[in-house]
Amino acid sequence: MNVTELKHKFIAVKQSEPTEANELLDFARRLYLRGDISLAQYRDLARELERAGASLPNEAEEYAGL
Repeated sequence: MNVTELKHKFIAVKQSEPTEANELLDFARRLYLRGDISLAQYRDLARELERAGASLPNEAEEYAGL
């Protein structure tokens, strides 16, 4: 799967366009965790999306309120 295919799948599922690369990265992560894409596919998508401006959440900030 490439980013274009991921975007089409996102639109089909969410019924809207992604507004930023982070949305696609989150969507790819969910697909991987559900077993819909392989680890290799997720890594390739993550690399490409990070080049497009997506960023992984800062874990310290993400869990700060817990």
